[in-house]
Amino acid sequence: MSIVYPNTKLCELVIQDPMVVTVLNRFNIMLGTGDATVAEVCEQRNLDRDFFITIINTYINEDYFPERVIDTFSAASMISYMKQTYLYYEHSQLPNIERHFQLLLARSASGSNNLDLIYRFFVEVRDGLLARIEHDRQEWFPQVLNLESLGRPAAVNAVMLDEGDNSIEAKIDDLITMIVVHLSGQYDANLALAVLLSISGLRKDIAKNNRIRNRILKPLSDALTQKHA
Repeated sequence: MSIVYPNTKLCELVIQDPMVVTVLNRFNIMLGTGDATVAEVCEQRNLDRDFFITIINTYINEDYFPERVIDTFSAASMISYMKQTYLYYEHSQLPNIERHFQLLLARSASGSNNLDLIYRFFVEVRDGLLARIEHDRQEWFPQVLNLESLGRPAAVNAVMLDEGDNSIEAKIDDLITMIVVHLSGQYDANLALAVLLSISGLRKDIAKNNRIRNRILKPLSDALTQKHA
């Protein structure tokens, strides 16, 4: 997808990639913006335009790196966005997968399709993701905010970093493989598809938001740590 600029029409982003809606929701932007540009929407909602554009570009473009992280926005802004992302996982995506899974289990013949085993692995993946969310909330985010309160570094350039712990993403990939390869016997095909699509949607959103986490917040966190070491 092309780079987003202030004069880009917001509706064009959503038409090209509907997953952008999840980012808009985290900024309390609903559908129905008409032909308004990104700059106009940000002005109407009193949003930091540069921050919003950086988030969107990092989310939709795998090769995008913000040139300077610290000059325009704070760790508090990034953490606020990440908290909204986590709430979306906890209150929307994970419950949606759970509902589809429970319906699939209830409407499929038991004992011959590996569904119980697959569901148990989903629970393991879910609990691992929730544990990482809780760690960020209780430990990492407060540490970063405390360091920022002591003073900010002069500048932080976004660089290609180790993308960090990807164990959750790898397990989601394994879960998808289990469904595709090992689901057998009698089951509700429509519900199985719903489970697969909802899990795939979670995987894509995590991958996109990990770029934001690792290319914006992590460099800022590292710079703050070095400054106050």
